[in-house]
Amino acid sequence: MSTPVFENPSRDCPLCPRLNAFIAENRAAHPDWWNAPVPSFGPLDAPILILGLAPGLQGANRTGRPFTGDWAGDLLYKVLVEEGLAEGVYDRRPDDGLRLTGCRIANAVRCVPPQNKPIGQEMNACRPFLVDEIAAMTNLKTVFTLGRIAHEAILRVLGQRPAGYKFAHEAVHRVEDKTSREIFVVNSYHCSRYNTNTGRLTEDMFRQAVRAAIKAAGSA
Repeated sequence: MSTPVFENPSRDCPLCPRLNAFIAENRAAHPDWWNAPVPSFGPLDAPILILGLAPGLQGANRTGRPFTGDWAGDLLYKVLVEEGLAEGVYDRRPDDGLRLTGCRIANAVRCVPPQNKPIGQEMNACRPFLVDEIAAMTNLKTVFTLGRIAHEAILRVLGQRPAGYKFAHEAVHRVEDKTSREIFVVNSYHCSRYNTNTGRLTEDMFRQAVRAAIKAAGSA
């Protein structure tokens, strides 16, 4: 059986007019930024997929690599290196030499949305890319979701109703995809500056959730 082919959206993907207009504004204002759909980062044969919602304006949309260039990446990559899922030193830029070894990182929506909030139509338009990516990840055991909306997005990709799997920090859900492949979905609050500044998410809480994802992948 051949491995499904996965392709990232084209640089000028036309599916979402609102996102296209926002990217065009940023291309004019910041011509040296990436300003395009952000490709996933890490090996396609990884057992763990870390799923965020969408690129940050001055993070991934600027640098072209998920969670690179903003506070969320500072915490995420620090913990990934410490827990053995990445190698190297994260330095907020895509040429810092950091390498993911045990995980891959993607976003449910590949283009930066205004106010960091994609709308339902944009989630739906981008879903086929994530569907194909999940299918191509033949060694996938666990999806680690950063935030409730990413959690709901992966459940829809797997053909499940979100109402049947309640989001909660460090929750572990055993889910079957459309081909009856069993995948664990592990939840975490998003590693955003807002969540860490308000105390909703501490570094230790995030580390424990990452460890739960690693444990789930090992038991699958």
